[in-house]
Amino acid sequence: MLAIFLKTLPFFALIALGYFAGRTKFFTAEATAYLTKFVFYFALSAMLFNFAANLTLADILDGRFIAAYLWGTLFIYLVFTAVALLRGISVAEGAVEAQCAVIGNVGFLGIPMFVLLLGPESAGPMLMVLAVDLIVFSSLIVILITGSRGEVGWATARTVGLGLAKNPMIVSIAAGIAWSATGRDLWAPLNEFLAILGAAATPGALFAIGASLAGKSTERVVVAGWLSFGKLVLHPAAVAVSAFYIFPVADPYQATVMIAASALPVAGNVYMLAAHYGVAAQRVSASILVSTAISIVTVSVVIGLLTGG
Repeated sequence: MLAIFLKTLPFFALIALGYFAGRTKFFTAEATAYLTKFVFYFALSAMLFNFAANLTLADILDGRFIAAYLWGTLFIYLVFTAVALLRGISVAEGAVEAQCAVIGNVGFLGIPMFVLLLGPESAGPMLMVLAVDLIVFSSLIVILITGSRGEVGWATARTVGLGLAKNPMIVSIAAGIAWSATGRDLWAPLNEFLAILGAAATPGALFAIGASLAGKSTERVVVAGWLSFGKLVLHPAAVAVSAFYIFPVADPYQATVMIAASALPVAGNVYMLAAHYGVAAQRVSASILVSTAISIVTVSVVIGLLTGG
C-alpha cells in the first residue's frame, strides 16, 4: 500500500505545486484559465486521439463493461438525488449534488495518472468511463436543470447535442477511433507531434487542477464532506459490486481500472456546469477542494485493495 501511495504522490505533488502558485497569486486566475484551455483543447486532446487511434472499436465498446459502470454510477446518482430531495432542496440542486457524487476527474487526473500507474492498457477502459460520463451524465444534468425550469424541448436537445459535438474530448476520441478503423498507421512526423503535445497533458493538467483549486471556496463543508464521501467511497463501492456481481466483467484488469476511476475526486467540469446554470456553485467548489485533498490517500487505498497492495 505504501509503495502505491509513493507512486501516486508525485501526481498530487504537482497539484499541490499548482495550488501554491495559485494561492500566492504567482499564477493568476487568468493564467490558470489559459493553461486549462491549452490542456483541454490541445494537450489532452492529442493524448486522447493518440490512445484512441491505437485501439479498435471493440477495445472501447464492451457492453458488459459499460453496463457495469453505468449501473453502479446510476445507483449512486439516484441515491444522492433522493437524499437531496428529502432534504427539501430543488431538483436542479439535487442534480448538481448527484453529479458531484459520480463524476470524477477522469480526463485531467485519471487518464494521465493511470496510464503511468496501471499501464498504457488502462487507456481503453478509461476512455469507456469518460465516454459514459460525458455522453450520459453530462447530458442528464442539463436535462434535469432545464426541465426543472420548464425549458424542456428542442432548445434543450440542441444544447445537449452541441455540448457533446463541441467537447474536444469526445471529438478527439471519435476522431481517433475513426482513424483506427482505417487500419493505417499514423504518419511518423504526425505521430511524433501528437506524442510531444500529448506529453504536456499530464504535468499541465495536474498543475491546472491545483491552480484552479486555489480559487475554490470551502463554504458548506458538511455538504461537501457528504458529497466527497459519496464520490470517493460509495461510488467505487457501488461500481465494484456491479462489476463483480451484477454485470461481471470478464477481464479483472478492466474491472480494476473501472473501480479505480470511480474513486477519483469530483471533476472540475461539474463546477463549470453549476456556475453556468447558477445552481449550487459554491457547494460544488467546496466538494472539489475537499474530495481532491482526501483523494491523496483514498485513491492509493482503493488501488492497493484492488491490486493486492
